[in-house]
Amino acid sequence: MNTPTTRLIVGCGYLGRRVAARWVGAGDTVFALTRSRNHADELTSRGIQPIIGDVLDRTTLASLPTAKTVLHAVGYDRTSDVSKRDIYVDGLRNVLTALPSAVERFVYVSSTSVYGQSEGEKVDESSPCAPTTESGRICLDAENVVRDTLTNRMSPHVLRLSGIYGPDRLIARIDGLRAGRPLQANPHGWLNLIHVDDATTAVLACSDSRVGDPSVTLVTDDRPLQRRNYYEALARLVSAPVPKFEIPSDDSPNLGKRCNNRRLREDWDITLTFPSIETGLPHAVGEVTT
Repeated sequence: MNTPTTRLIVGCGYLGRRVAARWVGAGDTVFALTRSRNHADELTSRGIQPIIGDVLDRTTLASLPTAKTVLHAVGYDRTSDVSKRDIYVDGLRNVLTALPSAVERFVYVSSTSVYGQSEGEKVDESSPCAPTTESGRICLDAENVVRDTLTNRMSPHVLRLSGIYGPDRLIARIDGLRAGRPLQANPHGWLNLIHVDDATTAVLACSDSRVGDPSVTLVTDDRPLQRRNYYEALARLVSAPVPKFEIPSDDSPNLGKRCNNRRLREDWDITLTFPSIETGLPHAVGEVTT
């Protein structure tokens, strides 16, 4: 049994809240950075100690608590008037600069978008990163900021997550399928997914591991699948018509990649609760359609 300790979450959203709940349940003291006082009240009701601050305002980061573990899982608010690069790179750098020296483990949530493979190739942690999208380039730049800033200070670890799904994450997709709206995408492209509960388990395992190297882990389920198969499975679960696809005229023949989770399963000794959508989708859909 782990001894209760102090944790800090920067980005206590869809994934962060679940990690926080697990830590609180284990008796840990959990702090979370938030810009909103209303959100702060909600965090307090969950047993989380809120810190009002903004990753883009260094003055609000001056009193971050001394935590054993820091989870950085900041998402991008598309309604924001600042750029994704500002949040992911500059904001991250501000947090890293403000961290107390006593922090032992920094876990950064990145994305498989750092890979640029586009012909269905299999990729793992050793595969070259040459992102073809601006979002992927931003994520890769952020990873480099983590390494450049922390390698000599503490033990950083990058978790490259594939697409997170789970309860409350499928509502818009379900509504679109039921309405029969065509999907603007290539049905043959590969999807890599991870259920939010398994992503949470990966964060917890990484946070408390004594392993320093390797410093990157792909967090994805056991079975990449083509987009058509995913949406057909989802449509069957919600009694929607067979999905239709319309490939945009300017769409390049990008089939994506297939991510391998061997390190997650073997090096971190993790058994996924939802190793594929066969069990993961019914769980997620059951949560949103009842």
